[in-house]
Amino acid sequence: MPRIVTKVQDFLRLETAAGFILMFVAALALIANNSPMAASYSAFLNMPVEVKLGGFEIAKPLLLWINDGLMAVFFFLVGLEIKSEVLEGELSSFDKAALPIFAAIGGILFPALIFVGINLGSPGNLQGWAIPAATDIAFALGVLALVGSRVPVSLKILLLAVAIIDDLAAIVIIALFYTENLSLTALSWGLVGAAGLFALNRMRIMKITPYAVLGLFVWACVLKSGVHATLAGVIAAFAIPLNHTDPERSSPLHKAEHNLHVWVAYMILPLFAFANAGVSLQGISLADVIAPLPLGIALGLFIGKQLGVFSIAALAVKLGWAKLPEGTNFLHIYGVACLTGIGFTMSLFIGTLAFDNETMLNAVRLGVLMGSLASGLTGYAVLRMACREKISTRFVFEKRYG
Repeated sequence: MPRIVTKVQDFLRLETAAGFILMFVAALALIANNSPMAASYSAFLNMPVEVKLGGFEIAKPLLLWINDGLMAVFFFLVGLEIKSEVLEGELSSFDKAALPIFAAIGGILFPALIFVGINLGSPGNLQGWAIPAATDIAFALGVLALVGSRVPVSLKILLLAVAIIDDLAAIVIIALFYTENLSLTALSWGLVGAAGLFALNRMRIMKITPYAVLGLFVWACVLKSGVHATLAGVIAAFAIPLNHTDPERSSPLHKAEHNLHVWVAYMILPLFAFANAGVSLQGISLADVIAPLPLGIALGLFIGKQLGVFSIAALAVKLGWAKLPEGTNFLHIYGVACLTGIGFTMSLFIGTLAFDNETMLNAVRLGVLMGSLASGLTGYAVLRMACREKISTRFVFEKRYG
């Protein structure tokens, strides 16, 4: 148990630092695309990159290599975290998982309903329904860190668990709703590669290299199949063994998770944010801001997330289906519900799957930034109030009763 606690604490510290870096990089992207550097910014993202091996070829602009390639590594890490949490962490029993599961369900349904309600008159926008259903754990933990050390650790773990379930839901949503032009041949080869990955697991292969080679093969097949390539990362992650045959050595899963975390937090996610957060503000009017697409995303994140997460979580606690984390109250839960509205990385990523028109993508970025900013500011204010209220209550009690 101490090792798991230390692992969670290390994860929280790393994600918090990554959140601050993401804030800086997002601001940098905004400046770059709204300054004399805009042409260079666009040229950088559209730079052609090709890989050829015999008759096999992948030719994409740099932006898509980031979104389809590097983000597969991010989803590989997400898959490792999900497997670890389900088998030995905060999602390993119903008692632990109940509150984040109920909260995450509300945080997926309510934003989607708000988005659809606002965009009913614009059928071309409806494929973006999942954009406001996502949570960016690094950004959210970064804002939580600004509140200070008075925030209960159990609250940070709750936010982490809700975000992990959100990520799992996002994986399912991408697989079911953002797959088109399916190539059964490429998909069949991908399934053969996936079977090979799980065969390695059954044979108790503890070296990471064979999994990496087969995982790269599965990624290439999935990329060519029409199913989004990032799902190959999740498939590979689920095949990595959690327990080592030698109890004295670190498991392959934990080793891969530890080694990848720094690269994902400090390189892959910042690069993705820089490539996708550059909203062009040139010529934007009030009519553009309140257009159905950006408004549906912004209100889905800001209103839908906090309403869905808090109401369903509170209902589950009142009905006795879940328990509040130790040292927290409903104001704390409401503050966390607001922070789950920081969609940023995951929302931007789903936006790139839903739309390929630059005008619509700019509207997506605008909505994501508006909703995430409002959610972050509100969550920070609520949690500051919750923590100050807790300290004031304890001070009065100690003064009165010694």
